[in-house]
Amino acid sequence: MSPLFRRRPPRDRLVTLIRKPGCHLCDDAQVVVEKVCGDLGVPWEQKDITEDRELHDQYWEQIPVVLVDGRQHTFWRVNEERLRKALTD
Repeated sequence: MSPLFRRRPPRDRLVTLIRKPGCHLCDDAQVVVEKVCGDLGVPWEQKDITEDRELHDQYWEQIPVVLVDGRQHTFWRVNEERLRKALTD
């Protein structure tokens, strides 16, 4: 198979949850991210827009935001099936 079409193993992916304190949608998103990443063995991290001016300026109207490998995957509501598919396709 051509290297162009090879899938990256889930463990080689990175999910980033961009959030802020006191955000109930962020808490909901974290539950989904923890579940999907835990099931697939995908590392994930969270970043707080109140501690990073650049993230704040870019995402403050959209939080929570989920990035997959540094690219925006979704915002506001995280769909478990869609995230799982993005990490396994």
